Amino acid sequence: MINLNFISAEIFISVSIMFLLILGVFKKNSSSLIHNLSIGLLLITGILILNNYPDKSLTFFANSYIIDTLSSLMKIFTVIGGALVLSISKKYLKISNIFLIEYPILILCSILGMMVMISSNDLIVFYIGLELQSLALYVLASFNRDQLKSSESGLKYFVLSALSSGLLLYGCSLIYGFSESTNFNIIGNALKSTHYGLTFGIVFILVGLAFKISAVPFHMWAPDVYEGSPTSVTLFFATVPKVAALTVFIRFLYVPFINMIDQWQPIIIFLSIASMIFGAIAAIGQNNLKRLVAYSSIGHIGYTLAGLSVATNEGIQASIIYISIYMVMNLGLFSCLFMMKRNDQFFETIEDLSGLSKNHPILSLSFLVILFSLAGIPPLAGFFAKFYIFKSVIEQSMYFLAIVGLLSTVIAAFYYLKIIKVIYFDKEKEKYDTDHSTWLKVSLAISTLLILLYFIFPSKIVEIVSSVTII
Repeated sequence: MINLNFISAEIFISVSIMFLLILGVFKKNSSSLIHNLSIGLLLITGILILNNYPDKSLTFFANSYIIDTLSSLMKIFTVIGGALVLSISKKYLKISNIFLIEYPILILCSILGMMVMISSNDLIVFYIGLELQSLALYVLASFNRDQLKSSESGLKYFVLSALSSGLLLYGCSLIYGFSESTNFNIIGNALKSTHYGLTFGIVFILVGLAFKISAVPFHMWAPDVYEGSPTSVTLFFATVPKVAALTVFIRFLYVPFINMIDQWQPIIIFLSIASMIFGAIAAIGQNNLKRLVAYSSIGHIGYTLAGLSVATNEGIQASIIYISIYMVMNLGLFSCLFMMKRNDQFFETIEDLSGLSKNHPILSLSFLVILFSLAGIPPLAGFFAKFYIFKSVIEQSMYFLAIVGLLSTVIAAFYYLKIIKVIYFDKEKEKYDTDHSTWLKVSLAISTLLILLYFIFPSKIVEIVSSVTII
């Protein structure tokens, strides 16, 4: 008998999506109700995951679905991230005339797909989760139909994502052909001997996954999609799917392909170095803040992959810590962007920040803390995130990777400091509105304080993540 308690979160969120769809269709003007219910349902999902937090690895459905500390922790990050995105974007959606019942339901569908991906222990289950996540994201990217840029970003993401899904599926078929199974554990046992066909399969799968996390050279969709999508969707893109994709990377590399480290390690190191360098250099010339966040996220994914490339538990844990701190920093940064509003119009260029400190000192201070943290300046949380990554890399004597990471950090600091210079030293512009929602203010305050005061309790998140052991 299957103990359904351990998959109660997935069952609950699936039933919730169907219930909200029926409610939205039969109850008129129910956008606000469904939005609030979605936030509540995500929080309940998080509680269900916490209540059934496993102390050992459990498998279900013929060993194709796994519940362990890694999957449970990443699911908690995912649902909390989704709930926060919905909480802080409500007013933005209303002003942008896209406050519809479909928006929170699509977010829930995407999160359900991510949860399936995170717990997948089988190629077919993984692909079902991936497509459920991606189909919802295609629609979200083009959600603002009145804006040409939004429709364009949705189409670009759809076409390029379909290409990457095809490559990934081809890689899966090669792995299945040579190992005679889709189950990760059986594949891991079958891959004792290196075969060119298996190596090709791994390469195709890594290409597909690299696209999903916008790692160089498969990043081409990110800047346009981040800029064209509604800002709340860009926030979702920049945070929650990254958590699920990182988990899948860990699961793929360290379960079915653990015996082929020599084949995939150089690929991950290349993706890491290319992403760190390109993310640091390409962002320098950007004026639009959402495009800058896209290039910045490419660089940050490079650091995350550096942790994965070392093939140790410490490296995996460092990557999980990095992505969780990065999620908090992005939530804070986008909370600041949502506050850049004047006469029901949102502003998103660096020039629009000119002299912000003169009229909005608290908002400017939050910007300062978040941008310094993204740059990795001590003693903020972003510094510790990079410190854990570099520590795990240096312990494995991968000095070249560490040097490239440090140099790209120095280059990236330039554009973060440039924004701070504009905020504090340029001529002030017209004052922004101050009628922000309580959730938005709370989100900004919490994220800023977490980043600022992280150095007081750095061991807490390390303790939580240290329970995750894969190798």
